[in-house]
Amino acid sequence: MAVDVLLGLQWGDEGKGKIVDVLSKGYDLIARFQGGPNAGHTLEFEGKKFVLNTIPSGIFFDNTLNLIGNGVVIDPITLKKELDKLKDAGHDLLAKGNLVIGKKAHLILPTHQLLDAASEKKMGDGKIGSTLKGIGPTYMDKTGRNGLRIGDITLPNFKEKYQKLVDKHTSMLQSLYGEVADFSEREAAFFEAIELIKKFELVDSEQLVNNYLKEGKKVLAEGAQGTMLDIDFGSYPFVTSSNTTTAGACTGLGIAPNKIGDVIGIFKAYCTRVGGGPFPTELNDQTGEELRKIGHEFGATTGRPRRTGWIDLPALKYAIMLNGVTQLVMTKADVLSGFDKIYACTHYNYQGETIDYMPYDICSVEAEPVLKEIDGWNEDLTGITELNEIPAKLQSYIDYLEAELEVPVKYLSVGPDRKQTLVLH
Repeated sequence: MAVDVLLGLQWGDEGKGKIVDVLSKGYDLIARFQGGPNAGHTLEFEGKKFVLNTIPSGIFFDNTLNLIGNGVVIDPITLKKELDKLKDAGHDLLAKGNLVIGKKAHLILPTHQLLDAASEKKMGDGKIGSTLKGIGPTYMDKTGRNGLRIGDITLPNFKEKYQKLVDKHTSMLQSLYGEVADFSEREAAFFEAIELIKKFELVDSEQLVNNYLKEGKKVLAEGAQGTMLDIDFGSYPFVTSSNTTTAGACTGLGIAPNKIGDVIGIFKAYCTRVGGGPFPTELNDQTGEELRKIGHEFGATTGRPRRTGWIDLPALKYAIMLNGVTQLVMTKADVLSGFDKIYACTHYNYQGETIDYMPYDICSVEAEPVLKEIDGWNEDLTGITELNEIPAKLQSYIDYLEAELEVPVKYLSVGPDRKQTLVLH
């Protein structure tokens, strides 16, 4: 058996949570492999809406085990709030026993968030556009080899380890940013949340995943954010702090590269991104505003308005190459209904050349999009359930994308509910 990987091919917010939810009943284990509570995976079914930040999107199926893997950074306070909300909605994960947490996952401390905010404030206009969740500073401590991990919470000297790291952070806040912060209230909430986490099964996640494979069970790795936010291959420095690509699933779960199966890449029928950084097809006009309004393009976690633009094929081809994508999912096709004309970026005009790939210094040198005009469709897609109901012009758009991207579009999402998903192949 192999691990299938599901991840975003753009700048995040592609609809990964919904698709994981749709596919979950076919898997024995769903495993988040990177990122932190800046993720906002929105799921809708039976008239209810759920936003998951850290918990994998397969938790609504009792037969599916869900793992928060070692590559994830966990804010105990946010995780507790998430668990409490689910319990109030009738999904008590502690009682169900279908959520386990990797011991090697790192902890986000209250002081990590203070460092995040202080750093962004100091950068001024050059800020990254961080969600201020403390994720970057936590990964910095991880690579700096002084982070705290989930497994540490069971040790008798955990509070000593915690205090040592907090003292380092408060010293940095004062010396680098001139800030003396009171976080006592958040600290109390942190330790209250730690006590809840202790009640869950804490596992050696790499052993769990590989044992599932040996037993012939099906595993799906769930990514957060998107390929263009990858720390190595995204639009650096306007990126997240983890590896959002297929390679990140290997390091974030402890699986060998030859254990990767299908790679399911998700993309919107258009593009969005949040925060700073390059966005060649961005629409700073009424059309962009219309896309934002119709598509409800506001962060599920932060509420921030997303930047909107036309689909970017050079960026998509780049993401497909990096991830080894074997099948595609197109989401939010319904948002484009009613546009007489839509557009696809086929190339960039860049430094006097026409190129079809993502250049190294796209952050410092503007890439002007070369746009292809495509006929839009006026039909409402949200109620269609059969392939023969797909409008001819939408089918033509899908055919065009498949020819350009050289990967089949297997799933088409026409609305936020799990039922609004069509299997095309």
